Amino acid sequence: MSVLDIKGLHVGIANKVEIVKGVSFTVESAKTLCLVGESGSGKSMIANAVMDLLPSSKLKVTGGDIRFGERSLVGLPAPEMRSLRGKEISMIFQDPMSALNPVRGIRTQFDEVFSAHGIDPEQGRRARMLELLELARLPNPPRILDAYPFELSGGQRQRVMISMAMALNPKLLIADEPTTALDVTTQAQILRLIRDLQAEFGTAVLFITHDFGVVAQIADDVVVLRQGEVVEQGTAPKLLRSAQHDYTRELIAAIPDWAPRSAMDSSAPMIDARNIVKTFATKTGPVAALDNVSISVKPGETVGIVGESGSGKSTFAKCLVGLEEAQSGEIDLEGKDILALDRSSRRKARHRMQVVFQDPSAALNPRHTIGRTIIDVLRVNGHSRRDAPETALTLLDDVKLERGFINRFPHELSGGQRQRVCIARALAANPKVLIADEALSALDVSVQRQMLALFADLQAQRNLTILFITHDLRVAAEICDNLVVMQSGKVVAQGAPVDILEGDLHPYVLELMDAIPGQEWFPVGRQTQPQAEGV
Repeated sequence: MSVLDIKGLHVGIANKVEIVKGVSFTVESAKTLCLVGESGSGKSMIANAVMDLLPSSKLKVTGGDIRFGERSLVGLPAPEMRSLRGKEISMIFQDPMSALNPVRGIRTQFDEVFSAHGIDPEQGRRARMLELLELARLPNPPRILDAYPFELSGGQRQRVMISMAMALNPKLLIADEPTTALDVTTQAQILRLIRDLQAEFGTAVLFITHDFGVVAQIADDVVVLRQGEVVEQGTAPKLLRSAQHDYTRELIAAIPDWAPRSAMDSSAPMIDARNIVKTFATKTGPVAALDNVSISVKPGETVGIVGESGSGKSTFAKCLVGLEEAQSGEIDLEGKDILALDRSSRRKARHRMQVVFQDPSAALNPRHTIGRTIIDVLRVNGHSRRDAPETALTLLDDVKLERGFINRFPHELSGGQRQRVCIARALAANPKVLIADEALSALDVSVQRQMLALFADLQAQRNLTILFITHDLRVAAEICDNLVVMQSGKVVAQGAPVDILEGDLHPYVLELMDAIPGQEWFPVGRQTQPQAEGV
């Protein structure tokens, strides 16, 4: 039975600019349809049109129809649309921290869902909330209910969002990139949870993603969008087995894979960290973020540090560059223990290590042009006022951005372009070590592939040593010469990817591998086209 039927949908600004161009598809009851495409393809715009939440008053449905059951949603009066939102149609947003009110507790925000539709007497709501949180497999539901969003992990916040979305048993659930920046294990849990809730309540799901691995895991049907148009659609097995359009094949080919690498030379390490200990004080007692962690990185090598949130990956990187102070241990940079240096010498030594952070929007000053962002770093590192602008243009060349971007502001760039600016800014300090801290996790898979190629090119040109921090074992194995797997502040496995991912696997490595979505079609180390077996 059809729950959502979109026919010839056009979304744009009057008749001047079209963002969605004649899109048609149907979402059936108890089925999942995946809308797939890169950023800017129109996926979220379609979801917002269904919810009547288009981001600008100028953006409108300019043609076609959106039918929910027997009712047309186009031009529906606002009171009627509000009565549907949350009750009949619910939405899970990509970033739960932005979607949840940071100054209101979880219970208060749950209450708003019930109050908006006048459902359940107040005294019965708490029991229903606890039931929903338990269905979402959240630990200690009473504690979660009394918490604020900032007190929960990313995965827990996303589960709370799903609980709220399912509170009134909607007929249609729209999931807009709900797992993009989550750990692979958390992502696997969220995908499984959506599937289980769908089976229990018979909910139709419109799932928006850029990742064909996720499609292989969860989709019944697939619609591939490019620049607002449908380029291909069909059942998931059909598209995965025999995609017809070049763009679909490009998205499938963008899923990371790896091949065994030759061993690195035996020269002295660029970074040699030994027995690093870092403990944080919490309400429930001290937590060992780093428990005698030892990691060695050779010159010109790429080493991946892999693990879930809370494993200690980013804390280790912060200890390297001085954003956190290790309580004990030694960190040698080119043979000198930087922890034993005085403050001035330590600062100079750490200039040779630069970090590219996960969120380029937060890392860049929105009031500074791209030129000023890079030139300021060049000036601090000894470039004259005269030669800094030309060097900044050269750095844009290096990261494959047009020179005209020098006068733009961050909001005028895409996510991948902003991340390239962050890399250019890091290179402006002429580092020997580049630390990429989850630098690709929120990017489309096709942009991810471009960024992996860029890191490889820059490493070859500049003989960079790269520390690549990620939760995605598949991405790490593609780019890295060696892997370090961390769990709860400890190193549980390290070595070449072929040693880590084949043979006698550590249980935690096996858990990370099992969590990678779509392995029936895209097994790790496949080196082949998608498989037809297993579906």
